[in-house]
Amino acid sequence: MLEYLGYPFMQHALLAAFLCSIACGVIGSLVVLNRLSYLAGAIAHAAYGGIGIAFMFRLPPLPCTLGFSLASSLLMAHIASRGEHPTLNSDPDTLIGILWAGGMAFGILLIELSPGYAGELTGFLFGSILAVPPANLMLMAGLDLLLILLLFFFRQGLIALSLDPDFAMARGLPVRAYFFLLIGMTALAVVMLLQVVGLVLVIALLTIPPCMARSLTRSLGAMMALSSAFCLLFCLLGLTLATLFDLSSGALIIASASAGFALQVALCKIRKRQLRPKPSTSL
Repeated sequence: MLEYLGYPFMQHALLAAFLCSIACGVIGSLVVLNRLSYLAGAIAHAAYGGIGIAFMFRLPPLPCTLGFSLASSLLMAHIASRGEHPTLNSDPDTLIGILWAGGMAFGILLIELSPGYAGELTGFLFGSILAVPPANLMLMAGLDLLLILLLFFFRQGLIALSLDPDFAMARGLPVRAYFFLLIGMTALAVVMLLQVVGLVLVIALLTIPPCMARSLTRSLGAMMALSSAFCLLFCLLGLTLATLFDLSSGALIIASASAGFALQVALCKIRKRQLRPKPSTSL
């Protein structure tokens, strides 16, 4: 494995793993605390519409996908925050599911109607961390910086939204505005993770590391830091296995995360059994 580190594509892959781990730790923790996994998955699949637009009009895929994801995510946030639709008589999950499928179908149709070979777009479905170009790394670094700045300036509102939205609303905080901000930040993170694990698996990377970190920490900051560390560990492990066995890097990253989560659950059960008081045998 060490001999591959001298190649630029491997160096780019390692840097992409580091940058995505930051976004995963910050946004994944907020997604888990706010129970927005389903909404994050919908944003990831709807983002394929932006990929279709980029392919149709020969535009850069990442910026175009980012714009489309932001627009679709804010529409989903509006639907989720308004509750039941007054005219369609549908709950928010149903409408979000429609946008989930509709955005992906829109992207597929645009790609099929466009001339040329679309095989390279499979990387957005299943991830292609070994093929991240340097230009995308600069954009990913900029998105990480933007996410950190937004978290720094609006941390009190985001923490209040995550821990007790009813109390935050009673205190007069603009809960709906913070919810829109969180969904927009989630869209930024999703677009970054698409290149690592693809839209099919992105929801796993946004939830597994934060879930593991949540049980080991007592503060949101510590949860974000440990979640980023877990994400980076799984990315490096999956990347190493993909290089050694010539398999899909995105699938191996998620397989490593799933194995890590299963191991943590098993260790927790063993520890609980050890700490459980033994029944008394005395009369």
